[in-house]
Amino acid sequence: MVKKRPDPSLKGKKPVNTAKTKTAVKRNPGHISNRLKRSEMYGKYLQAKRQEKKEKRLQRQKEAEALGEEAEVKKAVPRTLDNAREVEPTLVLHDHEVAADEAEDEFARYFHSETPPKVLVTTRPRPSQRLFFFIADLQRLIPALHFYPRKQFSLKEICQFAANRDFTHLMVLGENAKHCNGMTISHLGSKDGLVGPTAFFKVSNVVTSQNIPNHGASTRHIPELNLHGFGTRLGHRVGRLLGSLFPHDAEFQGRQVATFHNQRDYIFVRHHRYIFEEKKQKTGKKSKDDDKEEPEKPMEMKDRVKARLQELGPRFTLKLRWLQEGSFDTQF
Repeated sequence: MVKKRPDPSLKGKKPVNTAKTKTAVKRNPGHISNRLKRSEMYGKYLQAKRQEKKEKRLQRQKEAEALGEEAEVKKAVPRTLDNAREVEPTLVLHDHEVAADEAEDEFARYFHSETPPKVLVTTRPRPSQRLFFFIADLQRLIPALHFYPRKQFSLKEICQFAANRDFTHLMVLGENAKHCNGMTISHLGSKDGLVGPTAFFKVSNVVTSQNIPNHGASTRHIPELNLHGFGTRLGHRVGRLLGSLFPHDAEFQGRQVATFHNQRDYIFVRHHRYIFEEKKQKTGKKSKDDDKEEPEKPMEMKDRVKARLQELGPRFTLKLRWLQEGSFDTQF
């Protein structure tokens, strides 16, 4: 065989094999079936991502240095599930029609403090002892909550019993395997008010106050109400149903807050006490040449005052399963 002679321009140089150049892996190699090859390619994939982030950071630094003092300081916003979600088409923001409807709905009397709410809570037949600890915590959370034993009465009979005794809401707790797993809330209406709606929530992650570490003891003050994340048309309806359980003339000296936070269709319920702690202004250091103290710069309000929270309990999560008009009816 005749040996191939190298090109005269490559004397003293090694020829470059362009077929073996490294290419950046830009796709997650989860589709590769071979485990060893997939592991190797995944390492290259992570290395390429780190290199890409580094190049972007260096590019931002160069642009900031070129602009100098005129550069605007922009903080990178981390990508989360909430800010990456698509905009909900049923989201209601500053809608005059919705505001007019809510001004005359079933719950307007409670939000305007015209009618004080009065809630009757009961359980399923033959409840376990663990459910009563949760009811005791609910009585500390909701001011006007009264417990009546279920015995053998049907829900239709209990609704009639509660309406005759001027109760505005009925709450029924269900359980499975000694764990609370359901909550039915029915609006019975006031003397001249409208009846309904009725909602059923799935209950999960129940933690009573005695199982919360470093929990506080709630007082009889009416708590402040924080409804967050009820932005859709249905969310407004459910939020006003939950808000109507509480009186709306909060006693701020108690510093207690009941929070209903809706996130991804789960309603997280928490009960806290807050306190504002003010830091004392430190005295300045003494200079070497003079015994006088150098005055320090006064701290800003956000640095001088800090808010601290203490959880009171209970802690649980709700998820809406169904919502119907009117009081509770077994036909629907």
